[in-house]
Amino acid sequence: MGREVDRRKDLGGSLPVENVQALASKNLKDVPSRYIRPQVQFDEVSIDESLHIPVIDMSKLVADQLGQQDELAKLHLACKEWGFFLLINHGVLGEAIKNMKRDLQEFFKLPLEEKMACAQTANNIEGYGQAFVISEEQKLDWGDMLFLLPNPISQRNMRFWPANPTSFRTTLDKYSSELQRVALSLLRSMAVNLGVDPEELANLYKYVQGIRMNYYPPCMQANKVMGLTPHSDATGLTLLLQVNEVQGLQIKKNGKWVPIKPIPGAFIVNVGDIIEIMSNGEYKSIEHRAVVNQEKERLSIAAFHSPILDAMGQILSRRRGRNTRA
Repeated sequence: MGREVDRRKDLGGSLPVENVQALASKNLKDVPSRYIRPQVQFDEVSIDESLHIPVIDMSKLVADQLGQQDELAKLHLACKEWGFFLLINHGVLGEAIKNMKRDLQEFFKLPLEEKMACAQTANNIEGYGQAFVISEEQKLDWGDMLFLLPNPISQRNMRFWPANPTSFRTTLDKYSSELQRVALSLLRSMAVNLGVDPEELANLYKYVQGIRMNYYPPCMQANKVMGLTPHSDATGLTLLLQVNEVQGLQIKKNGKWVPIKPIPGAFIVNVGDIIEIMSNGEYKSIEHRAVVNQEKERLSIAAFHSPILDAMGQILSRRRGRNTRA
């Protein structure tokens, strides 16, 4: 386990680029060319108001609860046909969510020099900055992030954890443990649907968790920039929390970008590449992106949960030939 967990630190780093929040504060009439993506304004975005990702009630997934089998079937279909769903009644206390939102908003309000106390270092994705900037020519996302690795706890690098607000570290510790609990519970339910031993699958996900906290400033040329480049998550399971009321997440469905409308208090959950592989392609890891608003900032928190990869092959081999839900 130790060798596999250690690999989480070998995620690469980013070349230093200008802070986007500071850049946006200049109220530039013209956005620098590295952020401009002319094709964005021609992308087809669905206007079908009836198109919504499924809603899963986690309280009904618990054993012996009325409607458990129906909810398991809904979860199975959501993972197969959408790869995304909204999770309600997840059991995370409203106070933990409220405190996490508050502390993150306070962090991004700090002067740049204070936030830079948590700045990324060379060849390290952890910290405050941007992700995966690997060349001087690539297009850049219109956003900043704070990325931390809360689990395993023994390997936390507190150099990157904000000391201001003073409650931030305690708040994130509580929030991350709550989301770990939710993720493991969902994985057990997915395992039932896939014909895999629930505890065996959950045990693989107990050790590795990354949390990316995003800040997308408003942009006068919002229709020509991208908050987060289209991608799928190279992890197992992601739980996203919308911090403020500004929408921006879009997923690819039938060749069109579908805007996701959050439900207050709900998490947006998506299947990652590893779960798609583990399910032999039955569950889908869907391409998604973040767009920005012309007038308002947007904040979100994505919690990524990854397995011990060395043990995944054993589960894959045992799963082959087993019956799953149709």
